[in-house]
Amino acid sequence: MKKSSELTFVRKVLALKKAGIGISPPIIQEQEELISLEERCQKLLGIVRERRKSTDMVFFVMYDIENDKVRRYVSKYLEKKGYLRVQKSVFLGKADRNEFNKVGDTLRKVNEIYENEDSIVLIPVSSDELTSMELIGKDVNIKAYYDKPGTLFF
Repeated sequence: MKKSSELTFVRKVLALKKAGIGISPPIIQEQEELISLEERCQKLLGIVRERRKSTDMVFFVMYDIENDKVRRYVSKYLEKKGYLRVQKSVFLGKADRNEFNKVGDTLRKVNEIYENEDSIVLIPVSSDELTSMELIGKDVNIKAYYDKPGTLFF
């Protein structure tokens, strides 16, 4: 019988708690590698543009998790779900309402396992909202990615 990824994920965090999570000082945070900003924008807009079932939704998962191991487990869990890492602690997911609720329940269980001051936020967004995004701080023209080329009429 194959274990569900949610159950395995929760068990890993339970094992961390038994090992004394939250008691020891935090480990020095490792930098997690991100694909380039241009590649992330391309993937993000690919999610927005692709056809979806009427039951599918697009949503952000954002977190502020103090413990390095728990944060790493959460990021790996979201990556295995196929969600796009937009920033170090921000993922964009696409799933149906049931999957959205299941992910929320799993992350809630993990957050309740140990004493913490962490926060995890899941925010549904519409595709129209995503195409109105603005990038600040990098030399990337996001409009070039999603603006439709001009049409010439003769």
